Formats: sequence, C-alpha cells, structure tokens
Amino acid sequence: MKVLRALLKTMRPRQWIKNSVVLAGVVFDQQLSISHPTPLLRSLAGLVLFCLLSSTVYIINDLVDIDADRAHPQKRNRPLASGTLPVPVAVAAAAIFLVVTFPIAYWLSPGFAAICAGYFILNLLYSFWIKHIPILDVLSLAAGFVLRVAGGVLVITVARFSPWLYVVTTLLALYLGFGKRRAELALLADGATSHRRVLDGYTIPLLDQFLTIVSSTTIIAYSLYTFTAPNLPTNHVMMLTIPFALYGIFRYLYLVQIKKGGGAPEDMLLSDRPLQISILLWGLTVFLIFYIFHFPD
Repeated sequence: MKVLRALLKTMRPRQWIKNSVVLAGVVFDQQLSISHPTPLLRSLAGLVLFCLLSSTVYIINDLVDIDADRAHPQKRNRPLASGTLPVPVAVAAAAIFLVVTFPIAYWLSPGFAAICAGYFILNLLYSFWIKHIPILDVLSLAAGFVLRVAGGVLVITVARFSPWLYVVTTLLALYLGFGKRRAELALLADGATSHRRVLDGYTIPLLDQFLTIVSSTTIIAYSLYTFTAPNLPTNHVMMLTIPFALYGIFRYLYLVQIKKGGGAPEDMLLSDRPLQISILLWGLTVFLIFYIFHFPD
C-alpha cells in the first residue's frame, strides 16, 4: 500500500485539473445534453485518458529529474527522489499507462490518438531538452494546453468551436507558465539555477514584463472572443463574463507578486477562495448563457 500511495502521489492527481480544458470542446460547442449524452461521455473518456497520459509524463519527468529533485528544498520529498517509490515500479507503471491509453484513444478517434501522441512526444522533448531553454520551455507548456483543447474537439463532432478559444488557451497558459517561473525564481533566490537550469535565463523584472504583456493580450483575446465567435448571441451578452475573467487574471498576478505564490498554479486554484469564486461565477455565467436562458440572436 505504501508503494501504491507513492505511485499515486507521483501521478500528481492534483494536477489533473489542468486536463479539464479537454471539456472545452463539448461545453463551448453547446453539446452538453442529458437527452444526448454521447458527446459528454466521449469528452469525459478523453479527459480520463489525458489524465493517464499526463501522469505518465510526470513519472518520466521525475525519473529524469531524480538527482536535481534531491537537491531541491521541496521536490526532494517527492516519492522517487526520497526513495519511497522504487524506480522499477515507476518504469513499469509508465509503460502500463501507455499500453492502456493509446489503443483506447485510437478507438475514440484516430485524430484524438494523434493529438495524444503529439502531446506525449512534446512532453518527452520537454523533459529531456526543451525545459532547459528559456522562453521555449514555457511555450511548450502552453502548446500542451492547446493540444488538450484540440483533443477535446477531435473526440467529438464539433460544429462551431471558435478558433479564438485556442488563442485564449495559449495566452492563458503562457500567463500561468511565466507566473510559475517567477515564483520558482523568487523561492530559490541565489540557488535557483542549481535546481532548475532554465532559471539562469530569466530575471524577475523580465518575467514581470512577460506577465504584463501576456495578461494584457489574454484580456484582449478573450474580449474579442465574447463578441466575434460565431456561436454566441449577437446581442453580445457573453461580454458579461469579462469581469470575472479580469478578476481571475488580476487575482493570480496579485498572488504571484504580493503573496509570493504561483510555484504550483493548481495549488492556488484549489486553495485560494477569491480565485475559486471568480472561476465559479465565470463558469456559471457561461452555462446560463449557453444552456439555460438561450438569449435570442
């Protein structure tokens, strides 16, 4: 049981929340329906497969980083770095997850399987090479989010999914990624590069500029989506969601720069009540506009 708990911890279940963007296709194409549940069920299957695939990536990444993690003030407590999870068990688990994931992904959709393969290859490149290259490391993380969204689109038949959502996903992922790098740099201070080599290519002022640029463009892109997407009401009622998006972006920046958070964005999402409320209100407003009120065009 101890080994199984260690394996589950290495799989990072708290980070599975990132895979929820797989559901963007079924939600924003307005295919949530009790009477026609197939699109939702297929999307949920895709979500589970991405959770398995991302957990495989986390296991491989921890295997690659085992020595660096042992020198990190927090990561040294990870199961592989601390020795509570034997390396052979981790290798076997990663292999089993891959054997299970890809055949089911292909059964759901060949295109979805291709997206899964691209996601896995991208993350292998990240683990062994890209994560050491400034800027490109965060761009590759953003690409992973876009692939998740694309997978969610391909696993169902989508009619009116706006390409603006790919742009917003990319920018929001960059925003979170640069915030994470800033938090790591602030936490590790002078010893940052000994724990994560890529941090040698960043400074806090540079990351603050990146955050300013990306947060601004995220707001602009999302605002453009709310009144240009083809499947939205022509009375632009979707713009009512903009204040919640604004607050969420500003709140995250506040947590990163004032509260010195952001090292694990998923932890902030699961612990910061104001951020949770803003996301909940945004999601509720989207749901009401798409599925309840049916505002006339």
